[in-house]
Amino acid sequence: MQQKWSAVDEYLVKQLIPEDEILTQVLANNQRAGLPAIDVSPAQGQLLALFVRMVRAKRILEIGTLGGYSTVWMARELPTGGELLTLEADPLHAAIARENLQFAGVAHQVTVAEGPALQTLENLGDRPPFDLIFIDADKPNNPNYLKWAMHYARPGTLIIGDNVVREGEVTNPTTTDASVQGVRKFIEMTGADPRLTATAMQTVGVKGWDGFTLAWVNA
Repeated sequence: MQQKWSAVDEYLVKQLIPEDEILTQVLANNQRAGLPAIDVSPAQGQLLALFVRMVRAKRILEIGTLGGYSTVWMARELPTGGELLTLEADPLHAAIARENLQFAGVAHQVTVAEGPALQTLENLGDRPPFDLIFIDADKPNNPNYLKWAMHYARPGTLIIGDNVVREGEVTNPTTTDASVQGVRKFIEMTGADPRLTATAMQTVGVKGWDGFTLAWVNA
């Protein structure tokens, strides 16, 4: 089944998304540096870029940078004067991301904040709200990331939570997996918050069986 999922993904990407030497090289840089191969897929990267375009985002918060592959997809859609703040706990990942962002020509619009994301979020202070927030870091902390996302959001902010299906394990209420527990609480908090209108989609493809949440901050 995984082979079929991957074949469909590859077909769709080939037909719909032009080849991009810069993004291909970013992935190669990540692999050469020994980063885990958990970047979003090209189809998912294009989806993020379209979300940025659709909400006309000028300010983006990304929680979880890895090597900056998803960051490049989103930063390219920013208008002149737009900004993207991306949070990364691992010093090596942050260093590779900065190199990739420079290589991709978007470093002038992106700030890589190195250190534990919760600490960075707590120290951001007063700043304009973000138009789009992408949560893709350690899943046990997803509930805390949602709290901070709401703190830095405004009516009309789009909040995206990645990797929420966990090969279907998200349906297991007795799980001892801290990542699944974090995702379940995150989803339940999202659904219970009257300030949010939300949905979720499960996905299959080159990244296996997973999915994402979409939440719109209501007026």
